[in-house]
Amino acid sequence: MPESPITRFIVSLPIFLLAITLHEVGHAWVAYKCGDDTAKRLGRVTLSPIAHLDPLGSLMFVISSFTYVGFGWAKPVPVAVERLRNPRRDDILVSLAGVTANLLQAIAWSVLFRLGRVYLTGSLGSAIVTFCFLGVFVNVMLMVFNLLPIPPLDGSHVALNLLGIRNPYTIARFTGIGSLLLFLLVTTHAFGLLFSGVIEPIIYLLLR
Repeated sequence: MPESPITRFIVSLPIFLLAITLHEVGHAWVAYKCGDDTAKRLGRVTLSPIAHLDPLGSLMFVISSFTYVGFGWAKPVPVAVERLRNPRRDDILVSLAGVTANLLQAIAWSVLFRLGRVYLTGSLGSAIVTFCFLGVFVNVMLMVFNLLPIPPLDGSHVALNLLGIRNPYTIARFTGIGSLLLFLLVTTHAFGLLFSGVIEPIIYLLLR
């Protein structure tokens, strides 16, 4: 892990941009395939990071880069659930598409990490291996965080659909509570427990 905050920021930036871009493209593409072209019409089925950047999420990435590893979020992809061919099933598929994109990226980075450890030497090889490690780290963080069943995260869409909750007023109430829970999660010891209990073991499994 790079010790210099500036180095961490520079190294993590392209990984973060690729991770959130493919995450949101996954949502938009699956929604389009399931019958909702809202995101496509708004230009969200694109590999340009500019279309997906969220101001607050980007600021969070910059701040967190100078404390540990950059972590933030992208602008949510708009989905008109009523336009999906099978709203309940397809909303779950759209929600899981983003975390699936992060899982596939984490696996790809882990393969490159292992190859680098075997075949690359010297300072350049060490730098490439570190870059691949950060690729795994960032994508596992995004995957696990988004799977939490806390509104408005992707995991909450899955949970609410499985519970059969479709009332918009009930969902809005859950979203308000979820925002408070997320704030408590990232500002208390709970995030450390999530990291050591879930995120770290997955990273170890991919890189061992």
